[in-house]
Amino acid sequence: MSAVLIIAGKEIRDGVRNRWAVTATVVLAGLALALAFLGSAPTGHVGVPPLAVTVVSLTSLTVLLVPLIAIILSYDALVGEIERGTMLLLLAYPVRHWEVVAGKFLGHTALLGCATVIGYGAAGVVIAATAKGSTAGQWPAFSVLIATSVGLGAAFLALGYLISSTVRERATAAGIAVGVWLLLVLLFDMGLLGFLAATQGRGISASLFRWILMLDPADIFRLINLASFTDVRKYSGMAGLSAQAQVPPGTLAAALLAWIAAPLGLTIAIFGRRQL
Repeated sequence: MSAVLIIAGKEIRDGVRNRWAVTATVVLAGLALALAFLGSAPTGHVGVPPLAVTVVSLTSLTVLLVPLIAIILSYDALVGEIERGTMLLLLAYPVRHWEVVAGKFLGHTALLGCATVIGYGAAGVVIAATAKGSTAGQWPAFSVLIATSVGLGAAFLALGYLISSTVRERATAAGIAVGVWLLLVLLFDMGLLGFLAATQGRGISASLFRWILMLDPADIFRLINLASFTDVRKYSGMAGLSAQAQVPPGTLAAALLAWIAAPLGLTIAIFGRRQL
């Protein structure tokens, strides 16, 4: 475990040194603050809960931005060091392959988690300071948003590590990583919606539809944040979601954890057998 923590600490220091952590924090904070100000602007007239509106807006932002940041952080985490020759030097020390993967993953998750908590937390502080009404009942939804944003980022970090463990060149890893991001963030839902439109909604039953959504971590994230809380569900347009189509929050959380554990486990298995 000490080797894992040492490697994680190195990744954190590298991320701070090359400004990745600062850049990600500034970008997330800037966009979150902009959405917080825009989302809370009409609340004085129509009584819209400011945090609920911000959760809806930040959910859409997170689905696009956090996975992209995670993929950029992780796609060359292994293959990049192999190409530079530093992986052989690292493995010359008394450290095992799984410890390298676990340490790097832990360090990158810490970087992404700090950027998310600070960036989105800044928006929450602004809303709490400027809101005209009580926001006490909306904080659970906002807290879940931050936690699941870190979880979504960790899932895409794990996917990036899986890609990095299976290819021989950084350029190949970059191309596959962008393709995976496009597929899971944009194309999966577009294809599913296109199929539903073509079949007029009769091609997939409601019970089957909810399990198909488990095949995409971005959709799991959306369901957790847009359909689990009454206020948020009302303003996200999912208030009419039928009971048959709903998925228990515990199932959604387990599915998101599976999207982290499965790619990470495969990465450890593949990297442990790889000839450097």
